[in-house]
Amino acid sequence: MISNKMEKALNEQLNAELFSSYLYLSIAAHFEANNWRGFANWMKKQSEEEYEHAMKFFEFINEVGKKVTLDKIEKPKLEWNSPLEAFEEALKHEEYITKRINDLVNLAIEEKDHATNNFLQWFVKEQVEEVSTVQKIVETLKLIGDSTGNLFMLDYELGKRE
Repeated sequence: MISNKMEKALNEQLNAELFSSYLYLSIAAHFEANNWRGFANWMKKQSEEEYEHAMKFFEFINEVGKKVTLDKIEKPKLEWNSPLEAFEEALKHEEYITKRINDLVNLAIEEKDHATNNFLQWFVKEQVEEVSTVQKIVETLKLIGDSTGNLFMLDYELGKRE
């Protein structure tokens, strides 16, 4: 149903999504260690969401009769100088994932792989949301600057993410 080239690309994306989960968990650990519990909660929820994305790839690869091939997961960064720096890294990462998803769509179109193209459309929409959400947090953090009180307010707000 899908080519070996597509199978390889989907497995690479599955592993990229697992790294995303790992990266956000690392950022959450950093925030926890620095008493930013709301930011940590937001990142833990993001980590869970990224794991769910990986599992969508896992299930699709199996559903189309191909083999899931897990690879090593790169060690993520462990420290950030500020909440802004951490969220800027998250934004950069989401933009990277968006490019990867777009490349997969282009490959599916090139190969006339309608099943994979259809599957990937959910991710295209999801990445618009992901980038927009993190971009808004980055913009808010830039507006806040070094205002500790406002940082605590944002930390509180982001802690409400369920």
